[in-house]
Amino acid sequence: MKRWKTLRVRFALWTAGLLLAALMAFGGFIYFSFAQSLYTARDNTLQLNAEQTIAALDNENGTIHLSNEFATANKDEKTRERGLTLFLYDPTGRLLQSSGPNPSLSVPAAGLVAAQQGKATFATVRETGEQNSVRVYTAPILKNGQMMGFLQVAQNFEDLEEMLYRLFSLLLVGIPGVVIVAGVGGYGLAARALAPIDQITQTARRISAEDFSARLNLPNFDDEVGRLAATFDDMLARLEASFRRERQFTANASHEFRTPLATMQAILSVMTMQRRTPEEYEQAMFDLSEMTDRLGSMVENLLRLARGDVHKTIVHKTVDLSTLLVDVIDTLCPLAEDKGLILVNQVLPSLTLEGESDSLVRLFVNLVNNAIKYTEQGTIQIRAEQTVATIHVQITDTGRGIPADHLPHIFERFYRVDPARTVYDTKQGAGLGLAIAQEIANAHGGEIEVSSNLGKGTIFTVCLPLIQSV
Repeated sequence: MKRWKTLRVRFALWTAGLLLAALMAFGGFIYFSFAQSLYTARDNTLQLNAEQTIAALDNENGTIHLSNEFATANKDEKTRERGLTLFLYDPTGRLLQSSGPNPSLSVPAAGLVAAQQGKATFATVRETGEQNSVRVYTAPILKNGQMMGFLQVAQNFEDLEEMLYRLFSLLLVGIPGVVIVAGVGGYGLAARALAPIDQITQTARRISAEDFSARLNLPNFDDEVGRLAATFDDMLARLEASFRRERQFTANASHEFRTPLATMQAILSVMTMQRRTPEEYEQAMFDLSEMTDRLGSMVENLLRLARGDVHKTIVHKTVDLSTLLVDVIDTLCPLAEDKGLILVNQVLPSLTLEGESDSLVRLFVNLVNNAIKYTEQGTIQIRAEQTVATIHVQITDTGRGIPADHLPHIFERFYRVDPARTVYDTKQGAGLGLAIAQEIANAHGGEIEVSSNLGKGTIFTVCLPLIQSV
């Protein structure tokens, strides 16, 4: 019962049903059109024979009769094979003469009545004891406007009905045969076309939250099913990458929280083992406070990223980006000077865009602070310029650089270029700064690009549109 509910069976049944309806309609049209053409041709033949017979009648002393030549011709075997029967009547309706294979045919009286009124008519009658129909044409015989009598020409439909019966039999056998072949062919084509769907179903059943490595790997056909299979494989690849990032994120977050918590626990354990001097307690409280601040900041950033608050809190207003960047440079200038670095301001004046100033401050503070953190000597240039519809802000440092294999991952949460670091350093970040910067740039409809040469420096380029699309 389940098999009858499959898509391929329904497709085959629908194909067969629609084809059956179409062929029946077409067959009916052909049958009735052909029948109408045959009957019309037969009527034209009867009318022509009647006109020829009337033209050949002899008239003796006001009495009409078939000419000897016509009677002799009508006795010819080939002529009689046509099945024509003639009935000649006088004006009162009395039969004068008959000729043909059916002289005893019961002709309709209505035709004689109409002929007496000068009208030619057609009628169909059935021979006594026979199944075949006979077509009768009745025409008045007029000479100089005077009624001389009537002529009836009859011919049976045996050959026509046989021809139509053969056509009907051919349609009756041919249409179901074509429909059956089309249904079987449709089932086969549907089975072949839907085979990848079955493969997708089987692959989807094998997938679990722990393993997204299964792929269809179907040939790259440029059709709907091929595109569906390719899309399915792409979706699996994205899901696998997403789950891998989430597992890595969870592991990194656990490590980031476990290390400072263990450090805090160690400080408390050491301080409670014996009495300490006020200075030692003060230093311990300072260290614990610093650890607590770092943990609070980390939790706040994680919650902001997890809830998507970076996007939700953006309220777009006109922002003077030139002034904002100058303020960021002035704020971080002492931090750079402590390391002997020089911040170079190359920001063009009067650069404005639509955005949220606090978020943009956080974005550029993260990037400039990151450049200061990983630059030991040299300069850090902050350049801003405007194109037709975009402002480009470029932060260039002369620091240690980033290896090429790390560049695609630096915007991931908790990612560090040096994963070997095991000692928690409060001066180092938690690996969330660049992730937050990217979220802020995306929330403004922009993006961050990065290029780096190991040992020579790194360039971060922030591209922000002037006007936010609604």
